[in-house]
Amino acid sequence: MKQKKKILVVEDEAPLSRALKDKFESEGFEVTVAENGAVGLEAAFKELPDMILLDIAMPVMDGLEMLKLLKENEVGKNLKVIILTNYGDMDKFVLAKELGANDYLVKADWGMSDIVDRVKKLL
Repeated sequence: MKQKKKILVVEDEAPLSRALKDKFESEGFEVTVAENGAVGLEAAFKELPDMILLDIAMPVMDGLEMLKLLKENEVGKNLKVIILTNYGDMDKFVLAKELGANDYLVKADWGMSDIVDRVKKLL
């Protein structure tokens, strides 16, 4: 049996993280959810997911800080990350790319199925 691909959803809005979890699980992925960057960073190193869906605006540690710390680490630098955020501004986009994000999606522009398709493409 093929091992399920692991997705880590780092998102502080519980309804959205639940929806993403349900959607990805229905598509055959194994999903872990973290409610902020600090918890997400810990989960990333423990789970070594195939993909991380990362929000930017979160309490405790924001997504860009988590991304920076993740990519500075030997284990984390090869993990794939899609930024999933409400920020549509270029500065955040450029910074996320510089920090090593594989993709940057503005939540309002993407439906659940689009996000799943995007993840599958990158994996």
